[in-house]
Amino acid sequence: MAPSFLPGLLLWGLASLTGLLPPAMPGQTEASPLPEAPRRLVSLAPSLTEMVFAVGAGSRLVGVDRHSDFPPEARNLPRVGSYIHPDVERVVALRPDLVLAVQDGTPPHLLARLRYVGLSVHVADPRTLEGVIAAVLEVGNRVGAPEAARKLAGNLSRRLDRVKSLAARARRRPRVFFQLGVAPLVAAGSATFIDELITTAGGVNVAAGGSPYPRFSQEQVLALRPQVIIITTMEREGLFEEVKAGWERWPQLPAAREGRIHLIDSDLVDRPGPRLFDGLEQVFRLLHPDLATVGP
Repeated sequence: MAPSFLPGLLLWGLASLTGLLPPAMPGQTEASPLPEAPRRLVSLAPSLTEMVFAVGAGSRLVGVDRHSDFPPEARNLPRVGSYIHPDVERVVALRPDLVLAVQDGTPPHLLARLRYVGLSVHVADPRTLEGVIAAVLEVGNRVGAPEAARKLAGNLSRRLDRVKSLAARARRRPRVFFQLGVAPLVAAGSATFIDELITTAGGVNVAAGGSPYPRFSQEQVLALRPQVIIITTMEREGLFEEVKAGWERWPQLPAAREGRIHLIDSDLVDRPGPRLFDGLEQVFRLLHPDLATVGP
């Protein structure tokens, strides 16, 4: 073990043994001091890993959460656990100048422990498409790539504005059912990124209501009569092909009758990073293929 970070690990071990590491407390979630140009980065969320690479700072990542798999270079980086349960000792051992996390991911008490042993932590909180753009700027500034972040944010903003402009020309807003799970049958409801993608792309989310991820029976979906069904593939594409074929067997379903049942990569619609705008454009093309090739 390198002598340069042995004292830090000894401090961590001592604090753990004596119970000095603090539990999650409201006063311990504020931002800790951040270095101006960090050379060693650890990302605790796939979306943040993608942001770091997108602003040209991927070579400075020394560790990522186990779900970070894009771009392909991220798959070769050391793993520090999941974004919900990161291995704090492993993070400390990587000697990062800056740790990146998301507000609704890593629990506050674990972030507090990272700060307690002297690590700088930046917590992003993107909740909307505009929030993702803001997070890109924040992350770019924190990792010392503000100009690249401004260029990326400008590109994402223009793409968002274009979809909004084209969606405003649509003569109708198709009814959309966005399926996430199979057993149980789960859909994307209100207060989700997917709900915003559907509405921004000029559709109506038939699963919108009181729950972000409501459950449905097959009969309930048929009764909703969606004109478009979009199914996320995740890692089991063969299974979801079967799900798609299952819906296609119902001719009374408008989406089946019109041939508008589609599969989409879940990473494009549920990770609040730059590729979320790829997902937005893909959803728009599925809802309004007649407008997808129209110029600005």
